[in-house]
Amino acid sequence: MKSIDHFVNLLLDQPATKPVSRQDFLQFTSRSLAVGAIGSTLIACEKKPETTTSTPTASTPGGAAPKLPATSPPATVPAEQQKPIELEQIKAKTEQQEGDTPTPMPEDQRVGYALVGLGHLTLNQILPAFGACKKSKVVALVSGSPEKMQKVAAQYGVKKESCYSYADYDKLKDNKDVQAIYIVLPNGMHAEYTVRGAQAGKHILCEKPMANSAAECQTMIDACKKADRKLMIAYRIQYEPHNRMVRDMVQTAKFGKVKSIIANNGQNSDNPKHWRFNKALAGGGSLPDVGLYCLNTIRYVLGEEPTEVMGYIHSTPDDPRFKEVEEQVNWIMKFPSGVQTSCATSYGHHDDKSYRVLADTGWIKMDPAFPYKGLKLETSQAQGEVNQIIEHSISDKDHFATEMDHFSECILDNKIPFTPGEEGLQDQKIMEAIYQSAKDGKPVKLETITKKDAFRGPEPKAS
Repeated sequence: MKSIDHFVNLLLDQPATKPVSRQDFLQFTSRSLAVGAIGSTLIACEKKPETTTSTPTASTPGGAAPKLPATSPPATVPAEQQKPIELEQIKAKTEQQEGDTPTPMPEDQRVGYALVGLGHLTLNQILPAFGACKKSKVVALVSGSPEKMQKVAAQYGVKKESCYSYADYDKLKDNKDVQAIYIVLPNGMHAEYTVRGAQAGKHILCEKPMANSAAECQTMIDACKKADRKLMIAYRIQYEPHNRMVRDMVQTAKFGKVKSIIANNGQNSDNPKHWRFNKALAGGGSLPDVGLYCLNTIRYVLGEEPTEVMGYIHSTPDDPRFKEVEEQVNWIMKFPSGVQTSCATSYGHHDDKSYRVLADTGWIKMDPAFPYKGLKLETSQAQGEVNQIIEHSISDKDHFATEMDHFSECILDNKIPFTPGEEGLQDQKIMEAIYQSAKDGKPVKLETITKKDAFRGPEPKAS
């Protein structure tokens, strides 16, 4: 008994002299059973497997992989390249549909673009947009930074011999892969590179604002006409589906007669050394850069031209950003239909990009209205005793792919772009009148233009 007591005490980790109680013995017994079971398992694992002649099976731990007949879902495949493949219906017809399948042109039939300037807009927006293009492709680059250009060329498959410095820009004339040039340079350089690009025999897509003065804009238009080349200004908002829906609502008087429009586009821009704060390169401050969206979008949705403007300018004293260009501009525009608009733009307040169309039986709100993605459209109209507010769900489209493909279509089909050089010239004239009004402290009258969409080409198809 003593030996059993001693052994049990060792297992229970208690003094060897302590007598073993009935409870201790039961605890010891249960532990022994567990140890015994573990020991048996270990012994079994240590046994060498018997030699076998069986072969492994093809089954997986989850069972054999099923073999099903390969099938393709039903589809209608039109012979015409431009018509989409029609897939079988999935969603109920009461649900929002996906739209047509993409119909990209074969690579060798797309319009080839040379991008001039590799800054924020080109690297972050325009180059990635080619992945969503149906009719456009990037084939050449122009930059003052060989290191940056070499890396970008490798990333996007641009041939080494299709990379140019600004000094070699005119050599684009000999590159047969390039049909169009997209100018993404500081505003003050637009005129020179548009003229040289047209003289090289290439069609020109130019970022907004078109230039630093109406005189420069006219020079660009004249150069492209002389060279028989197309000129389009990159007003992406006019090709974007949310703003196009607003235009349609206004043009069809969906909410009655428009009375006024309130618009703002401002942001807190920093870095005084950036070219946007250099008047020679930028032409102005917040007005031609971000305020232009308010001006051009209002003209677009109304289809009218203002007859009078009144402007006000303010810049924070001693702010190094605003030694040459203005910080904030507020302006009013009057239109022939009686619509009056109030607009504001700034480089000095928190990001806000919105506008609201106020009509006699409802309103239309875009907030945000001008960013590259995430736009939101709401409308309000009385329904009995309540105002019904509707948020319109519209699929995002890449703004830059849409505008580039429109220009490519104009080149391929020999059509006038919807936003030609004359559209950019008109904006420049109005901005110069706003500056003049702010300087003189009184309204400035503009030429009365009664024709609808006086400076635009044919309306593009909804993509």
